[in-house]
Amino acid sequence: MLNKVFIMGRMVRDPELRHTQSGTAVASFTLAVDRDFKDKQTGERTTDFIDVVAWRGTAEFVSRFFAKGRMAVVVGSLQIRDWTDKEGNKRRTAEVIAESVYFGDSRKDGDGGAYAPSAAPARR
Repeated sequence: MLNKVFIMGRMVRDPELRHTQSGTAVASFTLAVDRDFKDKQTGERTTDFIDVVAWRGTAEFVSRFFAKGRMAVVVGSLQIRDWTDKEGNKRRTAEVIAESVYFGDSRKDGDGGAYAPSAAPARR
C-alpha cells in the first residue's frame, strides 16, 4: 500500500508545540494550500486548510523556525482519526503526519533548509 502526501502552503498561525506525558515533542499546525485550478464562475482559486502533525525533532524544528505566513513544504502520510467530542458525538479528522518539513520560501538573512529525521538538512 502507498500513503504519501506532498503539500505546500502557508502557515495559518504559529505552530503549537506540546509534549506528551513521556516528554515526546509534538507540533500541530495548519497550512493554507491553494488548489491548482480556478473556479469557473469567480476565476479565483479555492484554498484548503490542511491540519498537520509533526513529532519529535521535526516538531521542534517546525516550532523553532516556522511562524504564521511562512511557506512550508510537508512530506508525510494521510491519517484519518476517529474521536469523541465533549458532547459525546463521534467525529472524524483527516490530518497529515509530517515525515519531513522544508522551507518553501527563503529568508533575507538565511538560507533555506529542511529537517528530515532520516536525512541531513538540505544544503545549497
